[in-house]
Amino acid sequence: MLTSSAAGVYVICPTPFESDGRVDAASTDRMVEAYLEAGATGLTILGIMGEAPKLAADEALAFARQVIATVAGRVPVVVGVSAAGFAAMAGLSSKVMDAGAAGVMIAPPSTLKTDDQIVSYYADAVEAIGADVPWVIQDYPLTTNVVMTPNVIMRIIEQSPSCVMLKHEDWPGLDKITALRRASDAGRVRRVSILCGNGGMFLPFEMERGADGAMTGYAYPEMLVGVVNLINQGRRQEAHDLFDRHLPLVRYETQPGLGLAVRKYVLKRRGIIASDTLRKPGPKLSPETIAEIEWMMERIERP
Repeated sequence: MLTSSAAGVYVICPTPFESDGRVDAASTDRMVEAYLEAGATGLTILGIMGEAPKLAADEALAFARQVIATVAGRVPVVVGVSAAGFAAMAGLSSKVMDAGAAGVMIAPPSTLKTDDQIVSYYADAVEAIGADVPWVIQDYPLTTNVVMTPNVIMRIIEQSPSCVMLKHEDWPGLDKITALRRASDAGRVRRVSILCGNGGMFLPFEMERGADGAMTGYAYPEMLVGVVNLINQGRRQEAHDLFDRHLPLVRYETQPGLGLAVRKYVLKRRGIIASDTLRKPGPKLSPETIAEIEWMMERIERP
C-alpha cells in the first residue's frame, strides 16, 4: 500500500497506442520494464498525460490490470481515478485496488471555486472510494483551474488519514512546498509525501525545498532518478549539471497541448513504445518540430 513515506521517482506512464488507436499491449509491457530499469520507485497510470479521458471504462481497467500484473509487486502502482461523478470514481478505485494497485490519485473538478468547496469535495471523494484506500491529492491548477492554498491542503490532510501524498504541480509553487514542510516540521499538520510533476521543470529546487521526489513523465526518466539521488546525496552541483543538460527538452515537453506528442515521439525513438500515436483529438508534430526534437536528443545523448 502507498504510504506517506513514499519517495523517489514515480514515473507517469503514457498509454501506448498502436497506429490505428488501439491500446498497444506489447508496448505497455516494454514501457513498464524500461521505466523500472531506469530506476523508477513507482509508476502512475491513467493520469492527465495518460489520455485517461480518451479511454473507454473497460479499456482503462484493462490497461491498469496489465500494468499492475507486469510490475508484479516490484514497485507501487498509483492509478488516476478522477471522474465527473463519484460512482465512476468509486467503481474504478475498487477494481484497481482489488487488482493490486497501491493507491489512487484524485484531481479536483474545475467547478470548485471556494476553499470550503474543495475540502468538502475531497471528503466526499474519500467517502466514495473508502477510507481504507490510500490516495493522492493532485494539485495542478494550470490544468484544473482549482487553486489550493497550503492551508486548504493541510485541511484536507487532517480530515483524511488515508491521504498520504500530494502531487505538487503548482507553478510557481516552490514556496508552497516550503510552507507545507515548515508546517509539518512544526507539528501543525501531519507529514505526507510530496512528489512533484510539471515534467520535472523545477525538480532540483523542489527537492531542495523538501519534496521527496518526482511524479512526472519526462521521456528520459533516468535523468529524474539521477537528480533525485544526487540531491539526496548532497551532490548539488552534479544534480543541477545533469538537470541542465536535459532542460531544453524538459522545457519543450511542457508546451501546453503539444507536450505529450513530444514525449511519445521521444519514447518511440528510444524504442520504448512502438508508435507515438495519440488518440484524437490530439496534435501532430510538424517536420520542423521533429527536427528540433532530434537535435535536442543528439545533444543529450552525446558522449
